[in-house]
Amino acid sequence: MTGQVLKTARLEAFSDGVFAIAITLLVIEIKVPEDTAHLWEQLGHLWPSYLGYVISFLVIGLIWANHHAMFDHIASADRVLLFLNTILLMLVALIPFTAGVLASALRNHEGERTAVVLYGVVLVAGGLPFNATWEYARRGHRLLGDTITPDEARTMSRRFLKGPLLYGVGTALGALLPVLGIIAFSLLIPFYWLPPLTRRIKT
Repeated sequence: MTGQVLKTARLEAFSDGVFAIAITLLVIEIKVPEDTAHLWEQLGHLWPSYLGYVISFLVIGLIWANHHAMFDHIASADRVLLFLNTILLMLVALIPFTAGVLASALRNHEGERTAVVLYGVVLVAGGLPFNATWEYARRGHRLLGDTITPDEARTMSRRFLKGPLLYGVGTALGALLPVLGIIAFSLLIPFYWLPPLTRRIKT
């Protein structure tokens, strides 16, 4: 059954569901202040949670946008592709946890380096099955449709491959100085948001 060719509709629907749940769970980390007598002050103390929420929301969003662009060209799937996509989703679902750890470390001023490195490692790890999914689908135009040429597919590969490398650099910077890692992750958001949005979106 491993060679069975499948349609991608259910895979994409399941993936969209996981992305939607993961991105929604991020708001749970933002706790409602109990001391409403000093509400502005209490809301201000929540800035690490706001930071983790914004960065992680946009990161998950850009992963979804790239995933959407990728499956705009993947016409069919098999069991291997399903497995690779599942590993990707497993790591996406872990991002809300790492965002919470990061916010907690920043709020308590303890463990910031470990929290930033953990956050970066999950992003790097997520880039591996993402790239593996695309590389598996495009090799020999195995699972791609006629919406993209082999040369265009290679161009997308080069763009996708930069992701884990750049997040790896951000993680290394975070290991040296946590704020540098956070800045690097933040700067990669606009860098990676722009290219996918220029591509055709399926309706």
